[in-house]
Amino acid sequence: MSFASECKRELLKIENRKPCCIRAEHYGLLLFSRCFSPLEAQTVCENGAVARRLAQAAAVSGGVYAEVRTRLGRRSDSSYTITVPGEDARRAMLGAFGHDEMETVLRLRRENLRNECCPASFLRGVFLICGTVTDPNKGYRLEFTTPHGALAEDLAALLTSLPALSVSPSVAKRGSGSVVYLKESAAVEDLLTYIGAVNAAMTAMQIKMYKETYNNLNRVSNFETANLDKTYSASSKQLAAIARIYDTVGIGALPEDLRETAALRLENPEMSLREMSERLSISRSGVNHRIRRILEFAGNLPETGEKP
Repeated sequence: MSFASECKRELLKIENRKPCCIRAEHYGLLLFSRCFSPLEAQTVCENGAVARRLAQAAAVSGGVYAEVRTRLGRRSDSSYTITVPGEDARRAMLGAFGHDEMETVLRLRRENLRNECCPASFLRGVFLICGTVTDPNKGYRLEFTTPHGALAEDLAALLTSLPALSVSPSVAKRGSGSVVYLKESAAVEDLLTYIGAVNAAMTAMQIKMYKETYNNLNRVSNFETANLDKTYSASSKQLAAIARIYDTVGIGALPEDLRETAALRLENPEMSLREMSERLSISRSGVNHRIRRILEFAGNLPETGEKP
């Protein structure tokens, strides 16, 4: 089962107790379905429980009968079509929510969201009928799809206006319809929590925390690996220079402080400058200065030579 299906499954278990919230959820289900029209139309739904919820919304709050039929696909998957037969019934359904059959542009009527508790139920209904959310293992995106551009703008305005949410939805055209979407992880989690998909929101948060922890550990590991590579690369150059001094003029040609540093490096190729400074009881910059002198000394030696 997809993450979006799990979200809807969780939302379907919620039972609204207030009549105003029941009506608000039904309004969201119907308004964003293709059935909410004076013309004969049908909504196709892949979730049987959502299809039945839509039919219930039409009967309880719209006062009409909605027909649900099962469509068998080429594979074992099934989908469901929901229609409201009869022009008079469709007009009655529109009128039940204050809409007129003569409306040329379908808009959201906020008077159907009577109380402060109603927008959450309304958005729950909208998500059930036309919403989806990306698996947080793959990304963060929650979207609502509608064939009505003005309705998409109204939905985005509602989301932006709610004090309980801090989201900035975007609206885009997709084919002949419109999409309202959120793509920030925090916004997706907040909206899921607001409409009642608390478990889904917690799952998304946990996955985000895991990914952030993993990425932080990976960055630290890469940083430490890069530092080790840098240390080993520098150490190998220093060892080569000291070996050249041994093979040509001999280590005794170096001043005492440089001999001490060269000997420590030979004995501890992996040792960092900080660790060397602690062993030699000098500053890190002092160790670095000595090593530069050793490299310069070796660089000034002839290509071939013998120990004296």
